[in-house]
Amino acid sequence: MATKEFKSEKIDAIKAKIEKAQVAIITEYKGLSVEEITKLRREIQKSGGDYMVTKNTLAKIAIKGTEYEALAEKLTGPIALAFGFEDPVSPAKAVSQFIKETKKCEIIGAVLDGKLLTDKETKALANLPSKSELYAKMLGSINSPASGIVGSINAVMAQLTRAMAAVRDQKAA
Repeated sequence: MATKEFKSEKIDAIKAKIEKAQVAIITEYKGLSVEEITKLRREIQKSGGDYMVTKNTLAKIAIKGTEYEALAEKLTGPIALAFGFEDPVSPAKAVSQFIKETKKCEIIGAVLDGKLLTDKETKALANLPSKSELYAKMLGSINSPASGIVGSINAVMAQLTRAMAAVRDQKAA
């Protein structure tokens, strides 16, 4: 049986994660082995998040009075929480990819910016590009006109060089 001190530590751990999280995703972990949970946790940690199996009552106490309080209605059955600290999309992508690979586990919902998302909305979140992908697309868009200008200037210079070489060859002959 868990002691009061242990429960208090778990509540504090959940609160600490919630305070710095941009998104919290609820998953049902029924049917997963410890190795599979660890694999999912490592994938989420690679993208700047964390995955935590917790008791519903402790999670409800931890989220009380926070923007994640809307999660309380979804906290039923064996659940785990996936947190995204750097990017709200990456943990959703990791969980979604894990579900595709294992055919186990399921997304129950999430809270993003204080709004409760359904399982379908959370899956749609997983389909969005991550922050790093958006940065790459944005930089590509910014760089594209500059690359076009450089290509045009190089083409003009190359034509000028070929023309001068043709005139030189013509005069030498």
